[in-house]
Amino acid sequence: MEMIAEWIKIDEECVVEALEDAMKKLDSAAGEVVLDFSSVCRIDASAIRSLEEFAAVADQKAVRVVLCGVKVDVYKVLKLVKLASRFSFVTPRGQLSGDKDELESCYAKPSSK
Repeated sequence: MEMIAEWIKIDEECVVEALEDAMKKLDSAAGEVVLDFSSVCRIDASAIRSLEEFAAVADQKAVRVVLCGVKVDVYKVLKLVKLASRFSFVTPRGQLSGDKDELESCYAKPSSK
């Protein structure tokens, strides 16, 4: 049986609220939640706290959290506060090829399609 991840778009203007809504969806998530951070260029202290809380709840519920489209500056902040290791990171391959449904790990070799 194929696992379908819950996909949640995070808006820079309301990161905390979006994470609170996403936390409510963790019960129904089928093992994985993808948070699309492609529109987030900066992250503040309240968003960091919300991400810490979100990661803790996801760990308790055994749900894998994937952050998609994270900008370099946001990643650096997550790394500095030692939060990056709690998430998986992917980049939307569709930004280059037009196929927005496919994801490819930023550390993996590109597929030969």
